[in-house]
Amino acid sequence: MTASSSAHSGRLAFMTRARPRAWTGLVVLVATLLALPILVVVGFVFVPAGEVWRHLVDTVLVDYVSNSLLLMLGVSVGTVIGGVGTAWLTSMCRFPGRGLFEWALLLPMAMPAYIIAYTYTGMLDFAGPVQTAIRDLTGWGWGDYWFPQIRSLPGAAVMLSLVLYPYVYLLSRAAFLSQSLCVLDVSRTLGNGPWRTFFTVALPLARPAIVAGLSLALMETLADYGTVEYFGVSTFTTGIFRTWFGLGNPAAAAQLSALLLGFVFALILLEQTSRGQARYHDTGQRRQSIRRLELTGWRALAAFGFCMAPLGLGFLLPAGQLTVWSITVADQRLDAEFARLALNSLGLAAGAALLALALALLLGYGRRLLPTRLVRAAVRTAGMGYAVPGTVIAVGVMIPFAWIDNSVDSWMRATFGVSTGLLLSGSLMALIFAYLVRFLAVSLQTVESGLGKIRPSMDEAGRSMGLRPAQVLRRIHVPMLQGSLLTALLLVFVDVLKELPATLILRPFNFNTLAVRAYELASDERLADSGPAALTIVVAGLIPVIILSRSITRSRASV
Repeated sequence: MTASSSAHSGRLAFMTRARPRAWTGLVVLVATLLALPILVVVGFVFVPAGEVWRHLVDTVLVDYVSNSLLLMLGVSVGTVIGGVGTAWLTSMCRFPGRGLFEWALLLPMAMPAYIIAYTYTGMLDFAGPVQTAIRDLTGWGWGDYWFPQIRSLPGAAVMLSLVLYPYVYLLSRAAFLSQSLCVLDVSRTLGNGPWRTFFTVALPLARPAIVAGLSLALMETLADYGTVEYFGVSTFTTGIFRTWFGLGNPAAAAQLSALLLGFVFALILLEQTSRGQARYHDTGQRRQSIRRLELTGWRALAAFGFCMAPLGLGFLLPAGQLTVWSITVADQRLDAEFARLALNSLGLAAGAALLALALALLLGYGRRLLPTRLVRAAVRTAGMGYAVPGTVIAVGVMIPFAWIDNSVDSWMRATFGVSTGLLLSGSLMALIFAYLVRFLAVSLQTVESGLGKIRPSMDEAGRSMGLRPAQVLRRIHVPMLQGSLLTALLLVFVDVLKELPATLILRPFNFNTLAVRAYELASDERLADSGPAALTIVVAGLIPVIILSRSITRSRASV
């Protein structure tokens, strides 16, 4: 080895040791900052809240717990029936429309729960078109007939089930399609029919995927604010909001948030335990084309109706109602104010998505560069915000930001006689920080998935050419990750556009978004006027659904 090559090898070895260490420090710092709101909420468990907490325990805490549990139970039943049933039919059966339902059953994911609640309230309330038609046809008046109350806990459970069942459908269908034909054939040779095979073989094999999808749906249920608040159902999210703004007690609001976090982490533990202790294994190696059960006659009609029900009720019907409302009020609502709201929403979502993408690249590449236990733990900590409701994150952001503002203001008053006012709390910075804590995991998982497909030899080749880690990321990985980066950007963009509770709590004064405006108009019973803002959010929400649909279409060729 020549002296020059020896020097080059020594320099490369030093860079290999030094650069990743600096990257590790940066990863840990970013992860710590992003975990701060959750740590603040957990830390407030030990802060005495005085008489306010005792008042909550004596009056409303039981309602918060019982209503949240009942809501989770109702959503569990609805999402499992709708998600697993449609997944099995589209995977293992053949009937008219099956190819359309494969991807169309994902469309309700584009419909936020609070928006579907507004539309069904407008359609099913006493003054809505359904009950009006009943009275016109029968001549009945008020009190002459019974009609289900949409603004109720069961109504909220139905609304949430209609938009959350795709979580269970997506993971269940993937599990059914990946099952070996060997175990299904053995069941049939033992004399079991298709439905007995489903309940005794296919369903147990898919249990971990079903539990994973259900856990995601229940986390979204606990995080919901718009639906339960509009329907007058007292849950943890509405209680946190009322305690913060109504009672003016941050400590009590943080303690309610910590209790809600306990529910969320219990769901995470349930999902991981179910996945880790599953004893149903698919050991077959045969991956032939699935021989789908041919459905004819009334069975085909029943399968079509079963799949059409969640699609029609969860997307087609409310989207149609929103379109009618939007056309009706277009002359009054599509004005300069609407354009300003759209620009606020799009700009906020774009900024948060770009920052989330940059942080996801930093964290994901840091974990690839030096996958130590510390780095893995830091990245995992940074990504746990997605499981935390937006209301909880907003409380966790507001408390430290308000403390910093008050400390700076007090020091400036004492030193210079000048008041600085609110620098962080009530600013766009606080709102974007909350979005990053909440939705970074979406971008991070997509980026890590893309990085996992790049061979380590590409890194080694770049480092052998003298490139630093940041240069390897910029020149080699980023060009190869264009598809994953675009997907991550769009997913966070749409999630931010739909986010309601964090935006309500943290937005600056006189700053509105489409989601907040739709909520305000619906709260004032101006449901038709909320149509354009709500429809814009739904149309934007179709973007990630189209991405998922394309993924299903590509994977269908291998099944």
